[in-house]
Amino acid sequence: MVISNSLEWLQTLADATRVRLLLMLEQHELSVSELCGIVQLPQSTVSRHLRLLAEEQWVANRREGTNQLYRIEKETWESARAGLWTWVRAQQADTPTTELDGQRLVQVLAHRSRGEAFFSSTAEQWDKLRIELFGDQLDSYVLAASLPSDAVVAELGCGSAPLSYLVAPHVKQVFAVDNSSAMLTAAKQRLRGLKNVRIELSSLTELSLEKKCLDMAWLVLVLPYLTEPESVLSEAARVLKRHRPLVIVDLLPHERSNYRQEMGHVRLGVSREELERWLCAAGLSLRQYRPLPPDPSAKGPALFVAVAGAV
Repeated sequence: MVISNSLEWLQTLADATRVRLLLMLEQHELSVSELCGIVQLPQSTVSRHLRLLAEEQWVANRREGTNQLYRIEKETWESARAGLWTWVRAQQADTPTTELDGQRLVQVLAHRSRGEAFFSSTAEQWDKLRIELFGDQLDSYVLAASLPSDAVVAELGCGSAPLSYLVAPHVKQVFAVDNSSAMLTAAKQRLRGLKNVRIELSSLTELSLEKKCLDMAWLVLVLPYLTEPESVLSEAARVLKRHRPLVIVDLLPHERSNYRQEMGHVRLGVSREELERWLCAAGLSLRQYRPLPPDPSAKGPALFVAVAGAV
């Protein structure tokens, strides 16, 4: 059995590329892309050799994020395997090719160290640095681009239409609806040039939209202004396609009574029980609900996010 294994091992180690890979992996755990840079070969070639080496237990591998990392675990090798490798390594260790591989390995490790040092030194500051470098809307743009390109959506009670502006480049059509002409004047300024946005001055209880025409609708900071929340939610249910979401973001119950005079609120936030009662009356069910974590820079009451859909 030992002789048979040795013959297979000799056949495997007869390939110079596989030996080069083992020489590098004997020194450090490396990713496929790092090995490609060291041996100057395409990924398909390197992956093919690594697959064979793994099958014959010359190397071990593990996944870290999107990377597949390879290493040698010599402590698990039987003496015959270790002895054969010692002999093969002695024949190949000092060739011009392996010397260049070694130089490129040093460069790869130096590059890796710089990256690790950067993230190690900035890990706690990364969120702040990310905002400073790329703005605080980056994640919003990512989520907006994740919407289906053929979606028809509506921002109900849109105000100055921040959501409509954000998602319009990524969907088929947007309806921006509000009953305030002053707000819609601001919305028109913001949405200028976006051809797929329709701005409508309308009561939220009597939408001009066709039945079952929307793939998604949003009600953001709207419920405290409504004297008839059940009617507004019923209209939202009418225009939403079956199983499509109504996303609600609003204020949790609070004690800032000045909001009634200063902001025209008719209620001081909305409890989960109130919301579920209104949704039930509108033929909708609450699918998700959770309070949002407080933003350290925010001065207003706490918020919740809820997702509702047809019963």
